[in-house]
Formats: sequence, C-alpha cells, structure tokens
Amino acid sequence: MNTEYYKIKGEHYHDTEIIDRAAQIIQNGGLVAIPTETVYGLAGSALIPSSAEKIYSAKGRPADNPLIVHIAKPEEAEHLAYTNETYYRLAERFMPGPLTIILPKRGIIPDEVTAGLDSVAIRCPSNEIAHKLIEVSGHPIAAPSANRSGIPSPTKAEHVLTDMDGRIDMIIDGGECDIGLESTVVKITDDGCIILRPGAVTEEMLAEVCDNVTVARAVIEPAVAAEEKVESPGMKYKHYSPKAEVILVDAAGEEFVEYVNAISDSSCGVFTSAEERHCYKTATTLITGEHINARDESKSLFRLLRKADEMGLSKVYIKLPEAKGEYLALYNRLIRASGGKIVKP
Repeated sequence: MNTEYYKIKGEHYHDTEIIDRAAQIIQNGGLVAIPTETVYGLAGSALIPSSAEKIYSAKGRPADNPLIVHIAKPEEAEHLAYTNETYYRLAERFMPGPLTIILPKRGIIPDEVTAGLDSVAIRCPSNEIAHKLIEVSGHPIAAPSANRSGIPSPTKAEHVLTDMDGRIDMIIDGGECDIGLESTVVKITDDGCIILRPGAVTEEMLAEVCDNVTVARAVIEPAVAAEEKVESPGMKYKHYSPKAEVILVDAAGEEFVEYVNAISDSSCGVFTSAEERHCYKTATTLITGEHINARDESKSLFRLLRKADEMGLSKVYIKLPEAKGEYLALYNRLIRASGGKIVKP
C-alpha cells in the first residue's frame, strides 16, 4: 500500500481538496492518520466494521482494547449512545476538547469498534483538521493513536510516517500536537464520574461539574490483570514504551541529580529542564522545556521517548512525578512506559 502524505498548516486546515480526499477514504472504509489536540489519531469510519479491523491490524493492537469514537458536535452522541444529563454538563464544559466519555452504546456502533463491550467511548476533538474531516466525511470516526501498539504515541506526523508508512492510506501533517498526551477518559456513575485514564482535563476540573469524581485504581497501577475486561484504552497493557529502558526515580531535587550522576554510563539519558541540564555530568540530557512544569513535561514525553531511541540510548532516567493534579496523566503514562519499574535511592 502506498501511503499518501499531505501537509496542512494553520489557516489552511479547510483545504477542501485534501479534506475531500481524506473523507472519501474514510467513507470507503480506509484509514487516515490525522492530528488532534492530544496526539495523532488513526482514523477510520466508526460505522464500518472492516475499518475497525483494519485499525487493529495496522497497529497490531489487541482485539480487546476498545476504540474511541470521535464526533463533530456533542449532540451527535445521541445517534451513537444513550446520553444523560451528566454527559451534557460535561460536554458543555469540556467539548470540543480532550475529554472522552463512556456511555451505553446504540446498535449502530459495531462490536468491532467497542471490543464487544456494550459501551462506547465518545470524544469531540477541538483540532480543526480532525473536526473538518468528521463533518465532511459524514461519519463518526474511530481513532486510537496512530502508532504501532505499545510504543510511544505520535505527536508529530513524522512519528506516524515512521510507524505507519505502507500500512495505511493517508497521513495528514498538521504540525505538532498541542497537548501531547491522550484525552482524559471518564465513565459516568450514578452520582458523578470515574476517571479511567487521566489527561489534560484533570480531576479538579471535573469536580467543578460533577459532585463526586473518583479515580480508578488502574490509573496509578502498571496495568490491570490480564483476565479483566477494560472499558478504556490505556488501562490493560504496557503502553508508550521505547526500546530504551525507562527507569522512574522516586527522588526530588539534589537527590535525583546525585543518583543519576552516580551512574557513569554515557549510553544513559535523563529528562530535565533546560535550566537544570548543567547539573548532569555523564548522562545525555533530554530537554522537556525551559523550566519544570506539568504542561511542558507532558507535551514532550512521547517525543523525547522516541528521541531516546533515535539516539540509541539504553536507559532513560525520569523523576517520578506526583500522582495528582496536572501531573496525574504524566504519572500514569510513565508507569505504563516503565512497566512499573520505580527505584528509590
């Protein structure tokens, strides 16, 4: 298969020729990699069973890992799922945006999309290219991250090309993703909602809309048991892992620096801010941003994990963040990427 590659930047997101071509591919059951505000997604029609099968095949994705369905407007969920008052309160506050809501599905959604579950994950992306493609194609779009299963998610079209060239029909390059981590996934409960996968929409933000917000235990554990069914992507398997070994260090400040500096191995890397890069003697520094903050560290995570492999590093040391607030999503991705390997000096 020859993968078509097109670049759309800024105000040209409405480029009708490229979007029309991508929409035709979606309508015919093909696959298009598209930018979203979170990560690049591998898009196929959520109404065509064979499209979902192609997604699983292209990614090498386990068949029991459900897909997220993307819509252009929150009210379009009515045709795909059974909505409720809480859904619309959340949608009014966070859609379009990086929030996915799990709802009981209607029969129009094939079981291939939901991994046989009776629920469907619904998201309304804010990225203009993704939004336009859904509108023009007339199809809700099933779109997991556009990478081979298990490795770091793509935040640039170049990442998608590396992973998917020759496996899918088309890639639309819309530049680097704004957020860099996948969407928050929640399930509505009788008295609020439960976070199944953390993201840019935090527990604190959700609490402004829902009276009772809880976090699933799987969020802060390496993975749930193999025999358990999961309702959200990212819960069950080791995810986001580069070839380099990811080692999380439960230490702060000088203790972390001293631990890394005690390792005299030039094939090792360390995640650090630009202002602290001078602290490290031997390890290769991978710069998350100018200063230490949750946004820059989250946005750079997958890009730097991929860069570690490009540089041929054997190990990467990363300071373990707190498992709360803006850092919960980063913590969640890191324990998946490391397979739960945490060391304490």
